[in-house]
Amino acid sequence: MTLYGYFRSGTAYRTRIALNLKGLDYENIAINLAQDEQLEAAFKAINPQGLVPVLQADDLLLYQSPAILEWLEETYPEHALLPNDATGRMHVRALSAMIGCDIHPINNRRILQYLRNELSIEDEDVIAWCNRWITDGFLALETRLAADKNRGNYCYGDRPTLADCYLIPQVSSARRFKVDLTAYPNIVAIDTHCQTMQAFMDAAPMMQPDAPKN
Repeated sequence: MTLYGYFRSGTAYRTRIALNLKGLDYENIAINLAQDEQLEAAFKAINPQGLVPVLQADDLLLYQSPAILEWLEETYPEHALLPNDATGRMHVRALSAMIGCDIHPINNRRILQYLRNELSIEDEDVIAWCNRWITDGFLALETRLAADKNRGNYCYGDRPTLADCYLIPQVSSARRFKVDLTAYPNIVAIDTHCQTMQAFMDAAPMMQPDAPKN
């Protein structure tokens, strides 16, 4: 398999985590978002949206990280990232959606570039925008996590799930946007635990071939 991504992309990050947790080998092809390579014709021939990640498996091109992660779960069921029961799967998908639908999309690069370039919003106000939506989302997520008395070291249960694939990149993004995480002890504890696992460590942005070396 081949993963088209960018070291700092949260959606590519979550996909790398899932691939690693399932023990799947893949080749990384970097698409430099900072240089708008995703908008060039060569990449748009792969994904007309001009978005990463794209996962190529033989002749199949998969796009949109939620669909990619579900495909991986269905195609490679070993090291399952969803619980066995329907209620558990619902909870994991809901936690994932709290991040993937309600936090990440309004803080991704193309939104922030629009705020900066089209609306001429100052960078400190862009950071404030990110802080607002991350803190709103994390407050709700933290409340959900705190209420689950059966939860182990992860977002749900006692093993990593899709929800952790979503959470860890969002925590990384929160730190990059200078969000104060002291109000979210459960989120921080999950992140701390996951960072001890090789699958998460190897997926980290600064471990990628296209990450800055200085």
